[in-house]
Amino acid sequence: MYEQYWGLKEKPFQNTPDPRFLYLSAQHEDALMKLSYVVTQGLGCGMLTGVFGCGKTLLGNALLNDLGRDRVRSCFINSPSFAEPAELLRAVVRGLNPQALPDKKTELMSDPLLEKLNTILVDNVRDGKENIVIIDEAHAIEDAKLFEQMRLILNFQLENRFLLTLFIFGQPELKGKVENIKPLDQRIALRCFLGPLGEDDSDKYIRHRLKVAGRQDASALIFDKESLRAILQHTGGIPRRINTLCDLVLMTGFAKKAEKIEADLIKTVIKDFNLG
Repeated sequence: MYEQYWGLKEKPFQNTPDPRFLYLSAQHEDALMKLSYVVTQGLGCGMLTGVFGCGKTLLGNALLNDLGRDRVRSCFINSPSFAEPAELLRAVVRGLNPQALPDKKTELMSDPLLEKLNTILVDNVRDGKENIVIIDEAHAIEDAKLFEQMRLILNFQLENRFLLTLFIFGQPELKGKVENIKPLDQRIALRCFLGPLGEDDSDKYIRHRLKVAGRQDASALIFDKESLRAILQHTGGIPRRINTLCDLVLMTGFAKKAEKIEADLIKTVIKDFNLG
């Protein structure tokens, strides 16, 4: 809608986990390095926590891209609210090999699922593939038995190496939930945290996304300095909130035929769209 007006080829502030738009602040780069280390060193399990909208899902997709999609067999579970613990196992089996599900009579029985999963993991490893399971939004899990299933998944080993790498992503309250499950907590080799962006990173984040979206002259900012300060003040440096606000601001600026985005327009959008 507004892309051509602002010299863009696509929308820069979509709230979708597209790794092309990942801005590597120091904390994001550190977290990505640690997650990659868990995989390459065969450490078994890592945990990533952070406030809502700080880029955990996006970082998970970037990790899979960096490792090479052709080198991994991955299962990305976004909503782990399962009624039965065995449903988690079924989701992992389906994610790693959809053709390998047990028959209807046994598809929600733990033992057949565990046998199937073991076969899949061994076959993938012997084929030179890394098995990676990412459970996102894990802070929403209420049933402790689901965390126990995660621990069981980590029991799969072959010749003193883990057959898969498990990552648990969630908001900060996940930390306390996992700590209450000692057998799982003790399996977590590395822990990372993502917080809001500071002023410098918030500005660079906006520039980066504009550049990826096709803005030819990244130095000629669409947003002036005061508008960038207003964005940071309102969003608290949380990328998801930055995206939402900036998208609406670009649309409104286009409608008003603005030459650039100024702080007054930011305030108008916040008020008009009830973003306060």
